[in-house]
Amino acid sequence: MPATEKIQTLHPIAGKTNKRISLEKYNVIRENILAILHDKELTHTEMMESLYERVKNSFDGGVQWYGETVKLDLEARNIIVRTGTKPERYKFIGPESSSLK
Repeated sequence: MPATEKIQTLHPIAGKTNKRISLEKYNVIRENILAILHDKELTHTEMMESLYERVKNSFDGGVQWYGETVKLDLEARNIIVRTGTKPERYKFIGPESSSLK
């Protein structure tokens, strides 16, 4: 049985490390977060609730945990950003099609 391919996720705060997770799970959560934020800005709660609703019946794992891990990685890669508003919101800034291995 081949080993599951992993990705070392990044953290937006310098000096902090994020988790090493399944690349397949990373891609599922990443694609869904980007689809959710594609044309709107959402609070953290709205984004995570929407993510859960989209994948709850098909995702094997803790949606909120993977969601937070991938969200931090997307922030570190400057694909999504916090708006700096009150309440804080997240928005997609791209690039959408960057492939990761």
